[in-house]
Amino acid sequence: MTMRVKELIINPVSAINDSEIHEIVKQVLDQVMGSPKPGAAQVNSHAPFEQFKGNSKGEVRKVIAIGADHGGFDLKEALKGDLTAFGFELNDVGTYSKEPVDYPDVAHEVAKLVASGKAWRGIMIDGAGIGSCIVANKVPGVRAGMAYDVSSAINSREHNDTNLLTLGGGLIGLNLARQVVKSWLTTEFGGDRHARRVDKIRSVEKHYLK
Repeated sequence: MTMRVKELIINPVSAINDSEIHEIVKQVLDQVMGSPKPGAAQVNSHAPFEQFKGNSKGEVRKVIAIGADHGGFDLKEALKGDLTAFGFELNDVGTYSKEPVDYPDVAHEVAKLVASGKAWRGIMIDGAGIGSCIVANKVPGVRAGMAYDVSSAINSREHNDTNLLTLGGGLIGLNLARQVVKSWLTTEFGGDRHARRVDKIRSVEKHYLK
């Protein structure tokens, strides 16, 4: 921290201009966040799945079923490019325009693909993410979770072994949605005590299938 910055912090009534304010903020952020080391790799926020590209060894690509109603259409279309770059094969069940549709119909299609094993995971986007989550969880074998930030996405995978993610296209922006999807796809199930609890979820489901 420069002497001038220290002086301004100790004596804030000193004359200060915009460039000095900018410098103070920059230095404080560098101290808190840590300055990037020379030659360090920089993260490209516009390509959040870049480091997971691959399948160069001939692995079978995993299928993700994706769907949206009219409220989630724009976000679905934006995320499809990221998911393809991530190395996944997509099964887009619609909708294919902004014309109004009923989210239960689309959510059901995504959930059926996950439950049947035709899709490894599912992503469904409507206006708020709540209704589609309710619908998907009516399908045996589906554990859908709505995520509204990275922490809820990670928790749903680590604790609940969710296999279908619902998002609210009217609630979160594209950049946050990318982070949520990335975290959800790359977080492993925690097992251990969580496995016991997920088994109990399955037991409840089986009880009402009798």
